Amino acid sequence: MNTTISKSAYMQYLRHPALMWLSKREKHRLPPTDPNLQAMFDAGHEFESYAEQLFPGATRIGFDIRNFSTYRTMPSRTREVLDSGVSIILQGRLETGGITCIFDVLTRVEGNTFDLIEIKSSTRAKPEHAYDLAFQTVLLEDSGLTIRNISVIHADKKYVREGKIDPTGITATTNITEEVRELIELTRQQIKDAHAVLAGTTCPDLSPRHTNRAGVKSTNWAQDYLAVYHHLHPDLDSYSIYHLSYPTPEQIGELEDAGIKLIKDIPLDLAVRDKQRVQIETTLSGEPIIDSTQITEFLNTFTYPLYFLDYETFSHVIPQFPGGSPYADYPFQYSLHILDSPGSELRHTEYLHQGQDNPMPGLITQLQKDIGGSGTVLTWNMSYEKGCNDRMASCYLEHAEFLAGLNARIDDLMTPFSKMWCFYRDFMGSASVKKVMPVLAPELSYQDLSVGDGLLARRLWTETVMGGKNQDKREQVISDLSQYCTLDTYAMVRILEELYKTK
Repeated sequence: MNTTISKSAYMQYLRHPALMWLSKREKHRLPPTDPNLQAMFDAGHEFESYAEQLFPGATRIGFDIRNFSTYRTMPSRTREVLDSGVSIILQGRLETGGITCIFDVLTRVEGNTFDLIEIKSSTRAKPEHAYDLAFQTVLLEDSGLTIRNISVIHADKKYVREGKIDPTGITATTNITEEVRELIELTRQQIKDAHAVLAGTTCPDLSPRHTNRAGVKSTNWAQDYLAVYHHLHPDLDSYSIYHLSYPTPEQIGELEDAGIKLIKDIPLDLAVRDKQRVQIETTLSGEPIIDSTQITEFLNTFTYPLYFLDYETFSHVIPQFPGGSPYADYPFQYSLHILDSPGSELRHTEYLHQGQDNPMPGLITQLQKDIGGSGTVLTWNMSYEKGCNDRMASCYLEHAEFLAGLNARIDDLMTPFSKMWCFYRDFMGSASVKKVMPVLAPELSYQDLSVGDGLLARRLWTETVMGGKNQDKREQVISDLSQYCTLDTYAMVRILEELYKTK
């Protein structure tokens, strides 16, 4: 087995040692790559192509993914280019001391001194990027280079597209030399530890307690690894401590050390957030928490007609239309259920853009016709729909008054659940509609749909409608998207019916 540790393997190790070990030795045990995540990687490559335009005249090493021998020859080709004295090198690879990485950009300062630049498609330099670049710096300096400045080129979230994409406008650069330098000795020790783990013939302890042992800040690694842990342990009790709402690795370790296996057995003083506390209480008692007074006061603020609104949106690091910004969400679809008065017949209307042009003008025009000028508009997690309306208003000033008026009418049906006025144990500490609906309206199911989550809806619409793919099943994709968005708003209708029963 090849025991050389790449940068990606090292970052896996930082997430959890078992991830690196399994990826190298028993990859079949890990979940397959999520197509939605792969789509994000592909978008990152597109951003990289724009960022590289900032370095005209650079020498690119690279490799052909269809020909692995070109990957193997990268270190020798990179060394030749380094020795030739070129000023800028893109996508080179070096290998030394049992580690290897492909760097994005090296710019020569003078002689053997270089600036190291990493291209990331995020909208900022994240804490984890410093660990990534610390690994690269160790490798490059152990290979005989001197690294002066270390930076991240990332997307500028303030960029607004006007005409063609401007590579200098859509990118921003953050110098993180100091942060990286502070990590060098830790990184050298972590590399040694990673090699020791990889040399072992048995998989490291899979417990989530070992997630992010280096303490990288502002990551979602604990939740990401819990999904892997659940995949590796499909027979876990539904109410095990590994289904606790957003546990920390330290908390899992403390519970394991105490021999606690089930949520109902967790002492309340070990809960680190309120939703964990009520999750423990309801799991222990088996009874929901219902605050009828608060729920009634909330429901009494609604004004008929009631509109149940949900958007599906597209988002891309490279804005697809004029007025767009990196990663900003813009609607391409909505579902709207309407109750004109208490007890009236439920009506439904929708919009789903099916052309390759900008979907927003048509969507706004149709929504103005469908939603009327009065009545409460109910959404789930209203900041999302309101944010979409604000972004559309900034793009289409002629509709700004309508969209501002729409936002003034929006209320959040998630409120009773996020504030824990209504809380069942099987919400599993979540206020997501996908956790609430199966409990309050068990006759409904996202699992029965071909499209069951927003990320998949986004990807399928982008690929099929905008990208021209999947044309042999285009009609089915359109139907699936309609069914998914329709269920989102009908779920709100049913949940509201159940809330009224608590008054």
